[in-house]
Amino acid sequence: MIEIKHVLIVSIILRIAFFGYGLYQDKYMVVNYTDIDYLVFSDASQFVYNGQSPYLRETYRYTPLLSWLLIPNNFTFLFDNAIWYNFGKVLFMACDLITGYLIMKLLAKDQTLTKRKIMSLSAIWLINPMVITISTRGSSESVLTVMIMLSVYYLIVRDNVVVSGIWLGVAIHFKIYPIIYLPSILLYLQSTPFIKQIPILNLVNLKNLQFFISTIITVVVLTLGMYWVYGYEFIDNSYLYHLTRLDHRHNFSIYNMALYYKSALPFATTSYNDIEKFTFIPQLLLSSLIIPLTFAQTDLVSTLFLQTFTFVTFNKVVTSQYFIWFLIFLPHYLSKSTLLTANKVKGVVVLLSWVVSQGAWLYFAYLLEFEGVNTFDYGLLYASIGFYLCNCWCLGVFIDKLESKSADLSSKKEL
Repeated sequence: MIEIKHVLIVSIILRIAFFGYGLYQDKYMVVNYTDIDYLVFSDASQFVYNGQSPYLRETYRYTPLLSWLLIPNNFTFLFDNAIWYNFGKVLFMACDLITGYLIMKLLAKDQTLTKRKIMSLSAIWLINPMVITISTRGSSESVLTVMIMLSVYYLIVRDNVVVSGIWLGVAIHFKIYPIIYLPSILLYLQSTPFIKQIPILNLVNLKNLQFFISTIITVVVLTLGMYWVYGYEFIDNSYLYHLTRLDHRHNFSIYNMALYYKSALPFATTSYNDIEKFTFIPQLLLSSLIIPLTFAQTDLVSTLFLQTFTFVTFNKVVTSQYFIWFLIFLPHYLSKSTLLTANKVKGVVVLLSWVVSQGAWLYFAYLLEFEGVNTFDYGLLYASIGFYLCNCWCLGVFIDKLESKSADLSSKKEL
């Protein structure tokens, strides 16, 4: 009989296999397996290793902490540097596995789930080819996911709001978007439903204060520390850049074409049409306010899933790595949803719609990238719109199932 430990063993073997294949492809094939971002991370870590700023590496737009973590990429003792160069990938794979383990522990908190169900749901992350590919190619997203999952783990499983807040603070410093989880967690930590109280006053209790203060202090300390070492270039590259980022390549977003056409306009003209500054309005309104206020006290982790899915859907830049952000919460959401039980057909339709709409975009992107065919106007435009509409529909389905659960809980309370 297959057990949870077998899933963990298979997940480790798969990552080693993907990693080994990646080394082979990099050496013998024209198209590299390794993500271009990994080259950027490694180059930045080399500057740090030599006592310089990671921002000397053009296009490095991350916290210096990431380049610090990859300093061993430049070692030469015991092994050849060609071996040490892959240290970062091994680190990302390890974080990937730890994330899966934390997902498993979070699911185990629900005593209504059988070991078989926990195993099946954990497999959504642990043996997911997309998740494995992203970490073994050298994407750093798994470092972020392990920080977020540690925050959720310490909050829900260990009931330690201080440590949870510290990990969320580290995650926010690492990549800004996890700050959207703060309202949901503060609402979750309320002792009574906010609808019956004055919202602001009801947010103030010991646990909320501990969580909020530990989160803010962590963000401030890390940010001031990095600013003290690297100055304004840290703020500019790690944070301000992302407010005005233009990226019309490898971008699933509905704003893809607008950004593409804008990037071709003179600066003097584009300054009057800063679409990238206004995209945050619907995105943050939905993910940081409406969804938390509606669902946070019904099911926190499912709310985090909805928030992240919404944030990615409405983001001005969407890449495959971003899907990892909400996948960490999907196993928990599905454990509470009927999409795997009473509504299996709808669940399959949701999955197929999401995969097919994404595949259509990737097809036109392939023609553009590798065949040299200009598909921006007739292909990518409609594919981006289609993928966006599909995501909106999927979000509606997810919300509908959570609303049904919320209504059931409310009726039980009234009884």
